[in-house]
Amino acid sequence: MIDNSLFYTCSLIEYIGREKKLRRGDVVEKLGPQAVRRIYDHADVLHSDPIEHVAEVYSDMAGMTEGDFDNVKACKYTVPTYWDIGKVFTRLIEDVSPDSHIDGVEKVYRSWMTDEISNYNSDLFYQSREYLKECFLAGEILF
Repeated sequence: MIDNSLFYTCSLIEYIGREKKLRRGDVVEKLGPQAVRRIYDHADVLHSDPIEHVAEVYSDMAGMTEGDFDNVKACKYTVPTYWDIGKVFTRLIEDVSPDSHIDGVEKVYRSWMTDEISNYNSDLFYQSREYLKECFLAGEILF
């Protein structure tokens, strides 16, 4: 069973990253652990507001400015939704940090694998959760 609060948190990070053209690890860094925890803890309420509004509130609070990481524009194929990518990150975090999903957010989003998943021209984000976990633990893509 997927952790819905974590799913919302990861999807919001993805949404903010796309809107601000920031690497997802940079979004997590700029938000900081307290804001990530707040999003996670209040996801059941925040999800009732439009994600655009929640993203704007949190990115403004963090003082985020637009970057130049536009993986959506660079995509040659169908762009996965921010919900789709949120689910990929949720499953990976659940698998590599089962005891503390908040610690897992930091661990996964600050890892090498975040940019690999954010490359929508690869098929990594379509791979099974078991494969993604093994890649993460190995520290490399296992082809």
